[in-house]
Amino acid sequence: MARPFGLALFQGDADPPPQSRRLTFNVPRWIGVLVPLRTYNLIQVAELALAIYLYSLTHVTLIDWIVAAARTSGGPEPIPEGFAYLAGVAVALPVALRDRWPLAAWRVAIVVMPFIIWLTIAVGAADPPYTMPAVLTYLMVLYSVAVRCDRQITLAVWIITVLLAWIVHPNSMPLVTVLATIAVLFGYNVRIRRTATARLIEEERRTQLAEGAQAVLEERTRIARELHDVVAHHMSVIAIQAEAVPLKAAGDPAQLEAGLAEIRQLSLEAIAELRQVLGVLRDQDGRTDTTPQPGLDRVDELVANARAAGLAVLVKRAGSLDGLPPAVGLSAYRIVQESLSNAMRHAPGTAVAVDLVRDGDELRLRIANGPGAAESGPPGAGQGLVGMRERAALLGGTLDAGPTQGGGFEVRATLPIAGGKASV
Repeated sequence: MARPFGLALFQGDADPPPQSRRLTFNVPRWIGVLVPLRTYNLIQVAELALAIYLYSLTHVTLIDWIVAAARTSGGPEPIPEGFAYLAGVAVALPVALRDRWPLAAWRVAIVVMPFIIWLTIAVGAADPPYTMPAVLTYLMVLYSVAVRCDRQITLAVWIITVLLAWIVHPNSMPLVTVLATIAVLFGYNVRIRRTATARLIEEERRTQLAEGAQAVLEERTRIARELHDVVAHHMSVIAIQAEAVPLKAAGDPAQLEAGLAEIRQLSLEAIAELRQVLGVLRDQDGRTDTTPQPGLDRVDELVANARAAGLAVLVKRAGSLDGLPPAVGLSAYRIVQESLSNAMRHAPGTAVAVDLVRDGDELRLRIANGPGAAESGPPGAGQGLVGMRERAALLGGTLDAGPTQGGGFEVRATLPIAGGKASV
C-alpha cells in the first residue's frame, strides 16, 4: 500500500511527452543564434508565457496585499516585499516544468505551496488561504500527472492532495477535493484515450505488416508455381530429347543436327518463359513484363514437344475455345503442360488423350494417359498436382487427379469462365 506513495513522492517517473508536429514551428536562422533551440512547440511556448504571467500576477498581488496590510495596521509591513517575488517564482516554476517533468513539477508544488499559504495567512488577505494563481498552478500540475503517470501514482497524488487540504484548511477541504477530483479524472480520461489510440495505431501497423507478409507469401507461391510448371515441362522434354536424339540419329549427322536444333529451340523457349516469370523481380522500378501469357492457343506447341519426346498425344476440342479470360487460358495451359510433363516422366512412350471442352460458362479439361511403355523416371516431390489444384481453386473451379484401372493416370479439371478475369 505504501509503494504508490513512494513512487509519487520519490521514485516514480512520468511517461515521455507525446511527439506531435502539428503545433511545432522552426525558428529562422537569423534568430537561431539567440535562442537555444531551433524547433519549438506552441504548447510549450504558451505554458512558458503562462508561467511568466502567473509570476507577475502573484508577486504584484502579494505586494499590494503587503502594502494594504501595513496601511491598515499603521505599522511596518508584515513581511518583506522580497518574499512576494519568491512566491511568484514558486507559483510559476511548476507550470514551466509540467510539460517535460509533470511528476517533478507536482513535487515542487507540494514543497513550495506551504510557503505561499504562509505568506497569504501572514498578510491576512484571503480565507481560505489559497490564491487564484496558486490554485490554477496546482490544478494544471494535477492534470499533467493524471495524463502522463501510472494509475497508482495518480491515485497516490490525489490522496496526498486531499490530506494536505484537510491539514491546511479543513473547512475548504470539500471544495478542494471536488476541484482536484475533476482535474484528475479529466486527465486520466485523456490518458486512457491516448493509450487506446496508440494501441489502435500499433494494431493497424501489425495488420499492415501481416497483410504485406501474406501478400509476399502468395506472390512467392505464385512464382514458385509458375517456375515449377515452366521448368518441369521444358526440362523433361529436353532430358528425353537429349536421350533419344543419339539413338534416333544412329550415327546420321543430319538427324543428329536436327535433334540438337530441336533441343536448342526448346531451351530457348524455356529461357523466354523464365524471363517472363522473373521479369517483375528483376525490374527495380516495379515495371512488369507485358509479354502475353500463354493460353490454349499454344496447346499445339505442348503437344508437338510431347510427341517429339515419344508420347502419342491425341487432342480433342469441343466448343469455342477463343475469347477465354487470360487467367482461365493460362491456368488451362499450365494444367495441360503439367499433365504432359508428368506423363513424360512417369509413363514414357504412352498414349495420352487430351480433351478440351467448353460447355457454357465452364471449361472442362481431361488429360489421361495409359501405363508407360518404358521405365519411368524417379518420383517427384508432388508439387505439380498441388499447383494444379491451386490454380483451379483460385478460379473457383475443381481438379481431380488419380490413377486409372488400367494402370494409367487421369486429370480432370473444371474451370468457371465467368469468374476468370483475375490474374493468376
